[in-house]
Amino acid sequence: MASKRKSRKRGTRAPRPAAQPAPPPRGYERSRAKDDAARAALKPLRRGERPGAVTVGAIAAGALALANLIALVFGYNPSEDTLSPGSRLSGGVVTTLLLVLITYGMWRARYWAVLGMQTLLGLTIVICALGMVQAVNWWAFILVTIILLASGTLFWFLVKAMARIQMPERPGS
Repeated sequence: MASKRKSRKRGTRAPRPAAQPAPPPRGYERSRAKDDAARAALKPLRRGERPGAVTVGAIAAGALALANLIALVFGYNPSEDTLSPGSRLSGGVVTTLLLVLITYGMWRARYWAVLGMQTLLGLTIVICALGMVQAVNWWAFILVTIILLASGTLFWFLVKAMARIQMPERPGS
């Protein structure tokens, strides 16, 4: 057996292979690298700056609050027989106040307001998707589809805006 082993001379070593580049990241590492690159590309908001998506969201929330207020004043309610008059009024008032609060917060580019708007948009997306199943005619289907596309688009653009709002001030800025 000893004769089959290669003999090694002391003091001489086999040359090491040249350093190979690290293998490309896989799975979680690749996702983490993309996330880090996306965060590095974000620019923090300047004082008083408001992203365009947040402005659009604030205008939309304000328009919905105004429409809800007008509906309350004129007593409009599409579901006359399902709720008592007191609960319709209180639900309308709470909804209007919530939309006014979100409008104010988004106009001031506050993180909590954008998060609240995204919550309402998420609920709208789910309700519209379920409403598409029950659309009784083409007009209803088209209307629900338009609302679904608009709320989904605004939701998508608010994600990046939220990241910019949440960013801390960079040193030296």
